[in-house]
Amino acid sequence: MDISEKLKQYRHHITITILVLLSFSLLLYAAPHFLTILAYFWPLFASTTFFLVAIIAFGGISKLSTEDHGEKVGEGILDYVAGRAEHIHEAQTFISE
Repeated sequence: MDISEKLKQYRHHITITILVLLSFSLLLYAAPHFLTILAYFWPLFASTTFFLVAIIAFGGISKLSTEDHGEKVGEGILDYVAGRAEHIHEAQTFISE
């Protein structure tokens, strides 16, 4: 089998590969650089980072405050919804005061 016959056999594959490589190289040429994108979006990245750190910090503080009361988080609300008498009575006396 001659080389030209093999090229004819795989001409569609070669053509598609060349077109994909050309389009990818043009996309890379036209796309902005990473530092340009980072410079544009740095306020968004900074505020999101600050917000997540604040959530983690206040989440740890609120876990410590609920442990001091000797009650698991949301246990009182679940008892009220379930209709247990002691929490309903506490809620009614709190509302009437």
